[in-house]
Amino acid sequence: MATVERVSEQLDRTRTAEERAARGKAARAEVPRSAHADWEPAAQRRDPVELLEEQAASRVPELVPLRYGRMLVSPFTFFRGAAYPMAADLAESPRSGLDVQLCGDAHLSNFGAFAAPDRRLVFGLNDFDETLPGPFEWDVKRLVASFAVAGRDRGFGAKARASRPRTSRGPAGGPVGSRSSGSNGTWPRHDPRTASRRSRSSPRSSTGNRGSRATRR
Repeated sequence: MATVERVSEQLDRTRTAEERAARGKAARAEVPRSAHADWEPAAQRRDPVELLEEQAASRVPELVPLRYGRMLVSPFTFFRGAAYPMAADLAESPRSGLDVQLCGDAHLSNFGAFAAPDRRLVFGLNDFDETLPGPFEWDVKRLVASFAVAGRDRGFGAKARASRPRTSRGPAGGPVGSRSSGSNGTWPRHDPRTASRRSRSSPRSSTGNRGSRATRR
């Protein structure tokens, strides 16, 4: 609860765009981007397998072997299932002090298309079962690392892997997750009046919710 309260207090202190911009510049001065460029294991780093076994204690025992079997398929499938060991590594890394509500497992396979409340098809993060408050860098680093690991898994060269996170484009030509109708170039503009008209003109079918849930999975 204390962490949630700290995030709320931080949001209260930086309400305006100018204040948020100033806080971001101050954080960059305190912890420059170059500080995030390299990673070295901590002196007392815990064994990643031990962390997975610790996590498995709270899982359904019969499903743990199935989970491990899926993780053994490739480096990327291991990466997908190893959010906890990566979080343990990131806990020792530099922080800007800008905390947000994290996805907690922001790898590239946790992005996809799903139906928004106004029945638009949108693209974005679709897995929040490990969400928690924390440093925004953790989601960014896990996402970028997922591109690198998946690129190696698919046989892409170092140059191609380095360019993917910078040049990934969405179907409308903007950044991934964008729509041409977006008001800020990143997320779609939702007009409540349009949503209301769509709701009246397009009644939900009996399978609508099931289809949306299946798409997210």
